[in-house]
Amino acid sequence: MWNLYRLVALLAIVLSIALTSPGRNVDLSTVPKRNTVQLTIYNSEDLTLVRETRTVTFKNGINPLQFSWANTLIDPTSVQLKFLTSAEKLEVLDTTFPHDKPQMLYWNVQSDLDGEANVEITYFTSGITWSADYQCIADKDEKQLSMEGFVRVYNRSGEEYEDAQVRLVVGTINLVEKIAQLARPPMADGNKPAVAYQRERKEQVIKESLLTADMDFGLAELPANGPTPKKIVKEGLSEYFIYTIEGTETINTGWSKRMRSFDGKDVAFKIQYRYRPQEYGEQLVRMYLLTNDKDSRLGTIPLPNGVVRVFRDNGRDGLSYLTEQTVKYIPIGDKIELNLGRDPNVIFELVKLRASRDEIWMHINGTDIFRRVDGAVQIEVNSNVVGWDDHEVFTQRIRNYTSKPIEVEVRRSFPGHIIFRSQLKPTLHDFQSAQFSAAVEPAKKADLLFEIVRKQGRNSKQNNVTLEETAIKP
Repeated sequence: MWNLYRLVALLAIVLSIALTSPGRNVDLSTVPKRNTVQLTIYNSEDLTLVRETRTVTFKNGINPLQFSWANTLIDPTSVQLKFLTSAEKLEVLDTTFPHDKPQMLYWNVQSDLDGEANVEITYFTSGITWSADYQCIADKDEKQLSMEGFVRVYNRSGEEYEDAQVRLVVGTINLVEKIAQLARPPMADGNKPAVAYQRERKEQVIKESLLTADMDFGLAELPANGPTPKKIVKEGLSEYFIYTIEGTETINTGWSKRMRSFDGKDVAFKIQYRYRPQEYGEQLVRMYLLTNDKDSRLGTIPLPNGVVRVFRDNGRDGLSYLTEQTVKYIPIGDKIELNLGRDPNVIFELVKLRASRDEIWMHINGTDIFRRVDGAVQIEVNSNVVGWDDHEVFTQRIRNYTSKPIEVEVRRSFPGHIIFRSQLKPTLHDFQSAQFSAAVEPAKKADLLFEIVRKQGRNSKQNNVTLEETAIKP
């Protein structure tokens, strides 16, 4: 821990001068270890706001305080000193960066206090990051699910933080209101490249935002370490969130530490089979569907993006691995959709039953005449086909060899001018995609019939799917 900095009350002047000036410091004393330390980790920009408190003994007169950061990633321009007690009797006269002592600064503090005061030091460092992961375990009958969340903090900053309160920033800090400020050309250094200047200004704005948020919420009371599970508490900050992990943790440099963020018991979920080629490829996949809300026994916090690992109780005092999936940030109320892949016990195939063509239109060459071909019109030799309708009748055949009824959702996209006909009560997912659902009983087969009418050539008037609910003959 001491490789980052030491806060020391130093000898202000040589002893001979001090003996003739009783108002000066003459004792060299080391400030006790940190009282509290708090880490606010912002992954998006590799920035961590460190806030610590210590108790320092001051004497009347000028008290030099030393701060050093050798072999660490601290930003020296961000270091700030604040007096939490007796602030009216303490004042920072100046801050000095000795040229012969790199990675070090001195604060000269004028004190009218002869006694202890609590001080707070804040600064930004890099090299501390975090990631989230989740573990889901379904029971043997797949009726209930447990879901645990974890946070792993990685410390490559060069400093060890003992008994630290850890806070995590989720999301991206909104810079919209600062666009004009970011675009403003530099005043002090006209030779600095615009890209470099804007990068520095962006970092400055982010630091100011984190400091403002930190002051709004303050340094929380840090409970003593205990065996109770940690949980994450949400603090809303407009475009992003700050989570505070309860209790304190020691984050050693060069190590990572995994902490539980929440523990969801008896989480409600359902199983659905889906065919969505654009999302899952040309296969029917099995899904676990959850919702991040209180009705599902979740929903107390948004969930950061991370990796979800899914298991199932195999009934033999063990777990069967089902899948691993990366999920994006999940706000409260949003769905969690876990793709378990293909189920070999459910056979899914598309079978074309028949095809035909009608509504054929001919163009008489050399004229503006178009004629529809039917039983009463002869096809003229001096003409070309310019429009027609293609009809295709399909069955979406599903065989369920499992011991439970299954719910199947099918979504298909059709470019061009399409009419989709079926008795399956289809709906439009978007202007080119039709969707329908069905239930298939255990050990049964289902034939889901539909017809596709593709209007070609002159008959094509638009680029979308129109739904028609009607019976389709097999």
